[in-house]
Amino acid sequence: MSSNRKIAVLIGDGMADEPIAALGGKTPLEAARTPNMDSLARRGTFGLARTIPPGMDPGSDTANLSIMGYDPRVYFTGRAPLEALNMGIELGRDDVAFRCNIVRIDESGTMVDFSGGHIESDFGKVVIDELRAARAFPGIELYSGVSYRHLLVWRGYPHSSLPATTPPHDIQGKDSAPYLPAGDGAGLLREIMDLSRGVIASSKRIADAAARMRGAPTSVWLWGGGRKPSMPTLAERFGITGRTISAVDLIHGLGRAAGLTPLRVPGATGYIDTNYEGKADALIAAFETDDFVFLHVESPDESGHEGNLEHKLRAIEDFDARVVGRVLAGMARYDDYAVLVMPDHPTPIAIRTHSAAPVPFCIFDAKRDGASRDGVRGFSEPEAARTGIVVEDGHRLIEHLIAGHIG
Repeated sequence: MSSNRKIAVLIGDGMADEPIAALGGKTPLEAARTPNMDSLARRGTFGLARTIPPGMDPGSDTANLSIMGYDPRVYFTGRAPLEALNMGIELGRDDVAFRCNIVRIDESGTMVDFSGGHIESDFGKVVIDELRAARAFPGIELYSGVSYRHLLVWRGYPHSSLPATTPPHDIQGKDSAPYLPAGDGAGLLREIMDLSRGVIASSKRIADAAARMRGAPTSVWLWGGGRKPSMPTLAERFGITGRTISAVDLIHGLGRAAGLTPLRVPGATGYIDTNYEGKADALIAAFETDDFVFLHVESPDESGHEGNLEHKLRAIEDFDARVVGRVLAGMARYDDYAVLVMPDHPTPIAIRTHSAAPVPFCIFDAKRDGASRDGVRGFSEPEAARTGIVVEDGHRLIEHLIAGHIG
């Protein structure tokens, strides 16, 4: 790719949704004030893209893997190993990594909160440290991450198949018992989850942290296991090198696998209080040396998982004003640039988890700027559907982005 051309990918995780009665039958993207995305939709190539291949679980892992240009049916090996890659945890051929959420489950066994009350990172580290100190399990390593998102690595995993697990955000408000790990390796995972309840309930250090910090966890939940991924880099495929900007290890791990370098932003929390302007400014600064930046904002997805419509509308509007608008203003200094704006998947308020429905996307190329030919009114799911443009294989989007358009 020419060193003069700048490409930005701006992801509002989980922005897409379904019509909501409280919004007069509109989706949050229709109801929210999004003048910057609306303008792009009118001036660029606007339509729907399927980021989740048929038959695959609708996760941010598979969806963002698609958007980065990789077919999940070929390259997806699990969520946790991608996060391990970003955390600098080396996985051997026989090792398996699992995601370790710190959660809140009530006395009846109901999954109340997949994030333990959006636990702070320092608090999360205390919980993981206490669990690690409580008992050693042969071959098991625990690593603290960001907020409620942590990892367990099983060295020398002794089974040929992985246990069946369920993301905790898929079972909020439900009895957690039917969704506990099952199959090969599940016994040890359940034992560690059981141990965590006692550790969290009895640890003075955890109690002291709870009094000082945000969060109210009760246990850990293990899921998303997988082995180390292997895939060609974007430099090998398209001559692309660049950066990832995100608050979550998953995106940076995907980026590392694709040959991109993480760019850390102070105050990036993965929640509605994240440092939007800091992310946008980091992207603009990165273009002084790089030609490609993948910027990810988690807050709309978290709001969808909470079932909090007010927060989701705010997160979408903040993404539009404080990221998209700021990035576009900063990129205007370049003559040759392209921007892809989209959600990775829907996170409908009604179900509080992901769905596999196609999502709206817009590719805007500065050299092809012009009025929309189809009278698009704004960036939303119904308007994207009206254009008749559908990219069935989401992993092909990057090819269209590099070209600046479809066709």
